[in-house]
Amino acid sequence: MSGYLVERNGMFGVHGTGDTSGYGGLVRTFQVPGFAERPYGGWFDEAADVVEQVVDTPPGVTLQHGEITFHVRPGDLPSLVKTLRDDDRLGFEVCTSISGVHYPVDKGAELHAVYHFLSMRQNRRIRVEVSVPDENPHIPSIVSTYPTADWHERETWDMFGIVFDGHPALTRILMPDDWPGHPQRKDYPLGGIPVEYHGSVTPPPDERRQYS
Repeated sequence: MSGYLVERNGMFGVHGTGDTSGYGGLVRTFQVPGFAERPYGGWFDEAADVVEQVVDTPPGVTLQHGEITFHVRPGDLPSLVKTLRDDDRLGFEVCTSISGVHYPVDKGAELHAVYHFLSMRQNRRIRVEVSVPDENPHIPSIVSTYPTADWHERETWDMFGIVFDGHPALTRILMPDDWPGHPQRKDYPLGGIPVEYHGSVTPPPDERRQYS
């Protein structure tokens, strides 16, 4: 993937009357980085050696702001994250966050999940990015390897609609259970009047949803 320039209109890149932020006249141009080639520099090349031994398809690698991101296929994710955690050459003990991103113009790969990993022992950070199409937004859950991913995957499902296969309880975490759609997608209405959300009722503890 080669780098390219993108022009974004408005604060959130929406079109028409959906931008209620007051930034409708804002026009920004920014550079989308392309895949880098070796040498990446420093310990990045050592990490890439290990990653390439694990994944079936060679990862794309982007370098930006002094950070490295490995772009991998969904099927490579479970074995990769176990290696990130268990291989002494890497030792990423913690998954600090999982973020969803929606790129409507990225046809066939509109939804992205971005994983942030931290090695406290070596004071290193890396990212892993996985993309899936709108019509089949399935990515394997990594909760069995990184339990901290539990609520992060639930939030990404809630806000973007990415389905994390194998998650122990993939339910909404911010919005009510019967909420339609996924509010942080760029094709989701930004609101206005009438206001869609009218509040919710918290049931007593003995009537709340149970997890197992």
